[in-house]
Amino acid sequence: MKRLILLALATRSLAADPTLDAVSAIVAKEKDSLIGLYQHLHANPELSFREEKTSQRMAEEMRKLGFEVTEKIGGWGVVAVLKNGPGKTILVRTDLDALPVREITGLPFASKVKTKDDQGNEVSVMHACGHDMHMTCWVGAAKALVAMKDQWKGTLVFIGQPAEERSGGAAPMLKDGLFEKFPKPDVCLALHCSSELAAGTLGLTPGGATASVDNIDIIVHGVGGHGAQPQATKDPIVTASQLVIALQTIASRETHPLDAVVVTVGSIHGGTKHNIISDKVELQLTVRTTSEETRYKVLEAIKRIARGVGLTAGLPEDLLPEVKTNDLYTPVLMNNGPVTQKLQRLFEDNFGKDNMKERKPTMGGEDFSRYGMTADKIPICMFWLGTTAADKVRESEKTNQPLPSLHSPFFRPDAEPAMETGVKAMTLAVLECLK
Repeated sequence: MKRLILLALATRSLAADPTLDAVSAIVAKEKDSLIGLYQHLHANPELSFREEKTSQRMAEEMRKLGFEVTEKIGGWGVVAVLKNGPGKTILVRTDLDALPVREITGLPFASKVKTKDDQGNEVSVMHACGHDMHMTCWVGAAKALVAMKDQWKGTLVFIGQPAEERSGGAAPMLKDGLFEKFPKPDVCLALHCSSELAAGTLGLTPGGATASVDNIDIIVHGVGGHGAQPQATKDPIVTASQLVIALQTIASRETHPLDAVVVTVGSIHGGTKHNIISDKVELQLTVRTTSEETRYKVLEAIKRIARGVGLTAGLPEDLLPEVKTNDLYTPVLMNNGPVTQKLQRLFEDNFGKDNMKERKPTMGGEDFSRYGMTADKIPICMFWLGTTAADKVRESEKTNQPLPSLHSPFFRPDAEPAMETGVKAMTLAVLECLK
């Protein structure tokens, strides 16, 4: 009998976490308003560096909760501060921007937004990377933490970061005094949608979680002329085609097989008409690596191969391909070990081990990494939020058919369970880090 009583008490204590219960009650109360916010954000996306209305909406939401809000930090960045007595300072980041993608989800609140990009081209805009879900969970966690102010002490710094998709948001916010003008955090937290995990599940990646990202432009020059007289020209389209293929040997023949490298030519433009050989082709590359040593080697290899292909084509020195790199690259995201372990135990205890997945590193990029790279070396951790309907994940596993990925026009989160899990997880993570 004594053993049965002890077992019953132990089971009861494991099943009823008063903190999780309190957070769950708040999420249930706020569910309709949060889903409404998510649908509004999804239907009204804005491109990187143009997040004016999104920024204003996030600032408005935080002011209503009693945060002291400062706008236009590093562009359209928002910084919201809430002080609640002495204690640690926790930063929670969300990103604000969307992508130039035409949505094909069939949702009743699907984005129909069209705008001009930086080159003046008309593009559709979509929250194809889940930043609308990130913002919704960010607001939801803030609401829960405000409602539970009697259960914690410390300072919250909630930031809305612009231009994550173009690696141009974190660095300007830091340069604009994020860690000087506002309370300096002891820990920085963020979540990110995963299209591979089922809604209701969470993922963590210890150590290196995402890759570094370099955006590279290559201009392949040539000597134009008539399409019927190619011998009198230097055809840059042929040269660019050879260059695209040659660049793939960097990963396959110049890099150690266990070092992850991606060199993708995402855009190629040249020529104006069927029978005209142009004098220029423009390439846009994304380069992904997981260490500074490999990154340096890959960038140097791109320059060497571009020059070599140009020489092979018989181009003179002044017409060799131009390789332009961007200094504002995205560094590798390194999740802090102790914080990651702490969150793993927390999530397993509150959501169950079956719903807590250790996720492999991804070759995607995240400039959230920069918040941990200042001289202060502040611990950072980003965790993954499952967003795909559980039945679709099971079907994909059964048939080996891939699910729509992030950045896909078909990416369609199972919003309600994903939002509920995201708000609960971020709220519990902040409370744990405030201890």
